[in-house]
Amino acid sequence: MPTTKRRHPVTETAEVSEALRAAALRWPADRDKPARLLRRLIEEGHKSIDPSAAERQDNRLAALKRISGSYTGLYEPGYLDDLRADWPECSP
Repeated sequence: MPTTKRRHPVTETAEVSEALRAAALRWPADRDKPARLLRRLIEEGHKSIDPSAAERQDNRLAALKRISGSYTGLYEPGYLDDLRADWPECSP
């Protein structure tokens, strides 16, 4: 697939194979997608060695929890349908 991003070849050594097996257990929906499993493993590995990455994620989740539900009732029922009616592309 064409891309401007750098690619990194990874040989499936015994260690990589074992990591993929463990990742498939952790993320069963991706068990047949080794590239996605490798990306997930890299992301998790990054979090484990970069405390600031985990802290940023924790801060984002805490912010979401704080504002969760705070906009309930802000718009009247049917507001979104009325808004979409102005855009023919969005009408059913």
